[in-house]
Amino acid sequence: MIDETIDKSLNWVDDRLGTAKSGKTFLDKIFPDHWSFMLGEIALYSFVVLLATGVFLTLYYVPSSHDVIYNGSYIPLRGQHVSEAYSSSVALSFDVKSGLLMRQAHHWAADIFLGAMAVHMGRIVLTGAFRKPRELNFLIGVTMLMLGIVNGFLGYSLPDDLVSGTGIRIAYSIIESVPLVGSYLAFWLFGGNFPGDGSIIPRFFIIHVLIVPLIILGLLGAHLGLLVKQKHTQFKGPHRTEKNVVGTPMFPTFMAKTTGFLFMSTAVTFLLAGFAQINPFWQFGPYHPYQISYAVQPDWYMGWLDGALRIMPSWEWVGYGHTWPLEVFLPAVLFPGIIFNIFYAWPFLEARITKNRDYHNLLDSPRDRPKHTGAVVAMMALMLMVFLASSTDVLANFFNVPLQDTLWFFRFAVPIVPVIAGWLAYKICEELRHEDGAGKRKRASVVLRTEAGEYESIPSEPRPGDDHHELEPIEIPAFIDLVGADLATGEGVRRVLR
Repeated sequence: MIDETIDKSLNWVDDRLGTAKSGKTFLDKIFPDHWSFMLGEIALYSFVVLLATGVFLTLYYVPSSHDVIYNGSYIPLRGQHVSEAYSSSVALSFDVKSGLLMRQAHHWAADIFLGAMAVHMGRIVLTGAFRKPRELNFLIGVTMLMLGIVNGFLGYSLPDDLVSGTGIRIAYSIIESVPLVGSYLAFWLFGGNFPGDGSIIPRFFIIHVLIVPLIILGLLGAHLGLLVKQKHTQFKGPHRTEKNVVGTPMFPTFMAKTTGFLFMSTAVTFLLAGFAQINPFWQFGPYHPYQISYAVQPDWYMGWLDGALRIMPSWEWVGYGHTWPLEVFLPAVLFPGIIFNIFYAWPFLEARITKNRDYHNLLDSPRDRPKHTGAVVAMMALMLMVFLASSTDVLANFFNVPLQDTLWFFRFAVPIVPVIAGWLAYKICEELRHEDGAGKRKRASVVLRTEAGEYESIPSEPRPGDDHHELEPIEIPAFIDLVGADLATGEGVRRVLR
């Protein structure tokens, strides 16, 4: 009875929308089996948790800077003048059932979402997955990463506590540092000179819960649509060519695996929310413009920007009737602008430099492209050093050294370390890809210990699947099931799709 009802319902939909053909194609889509492809899934499922928990928080949060006297269950704050935004955030954490769990799950999901996207982008850049025909999808991913960082900062600012208020004050200064138009933009957004007329929290709220999430949802739909249209990239290996995808089909194998992964990702997020405290803003107190927090860092995804601001010397320039605050403009406007423009231009710069404009569905091993890998590692080292610079005060206290010495260390380390890291990565890749006279990669050697206790190196026996480009060509039909275990990978049943 139930099966008959389902069949009738599906036939009714198919008669009107013609979904059977497209649905079958979608369910037969092949997904490569490699752990690195789970990074995108982690980002997707973290975004799902963000949306679900965000809806819950929206029901209780009051986006208002109106002054009220707190009289909730958190005794240290009773009788103090706070904003309604701060009061409702504290009440959500202590007076709403599961409120603290949901708020911390939302915060952890944001950190995981951006972390997964950053690592996912790193994998794409290192393996060349941004090349033709996937340049547009790469640009969409960079845009989602940038919007995620912006929206994370906006959400971090909504409790209106001392830490987030300090971040808003810094944001006001960054906007104000833009030449010629900065002061007008800051005045317009805040409704006056800092702290403004109290409208900044409601405006941040609308941008955070409505505008940016809708844009990200649209970009995510385009990203997944292009992924289905262009098919997955895959690492080189047996039976893998530029014209096929080797892996498991969407239904039932991948669908079962990814559903389980959704539950696992959600469970880990809520376990962190339940056992690992994050952003206890009630301990910092409400924000007052004449106070500032100390020894507190923002969320990790803002660390690189905070670090660049900290190590920048106090430079300013007066000219053309204006004061140009270079100490803020250079690290907080120009530097991130350059970084993201490099990301946007990366696929086209790489194609122009290598003069390679062919279609690419097979991924590269980073060691096979030493120059490219060296450039990527140098960029990662640059971001890591400015990120570490965001903890100069904590590092100075921990190592008991003057803060000024810590600042000068990072001022030299930021430009020097990326050069060294990039050069080392280049040399390591060159060594790994060292080829013999025949132009084939040397096989790994096996190190054995003799009875006398000495060690000797002997060439390893070739493994099934090695030098797969030397295999005899075989005809693979449009659809074929490869049943049995692959001796090289140990994997079981696979399907190859032309």
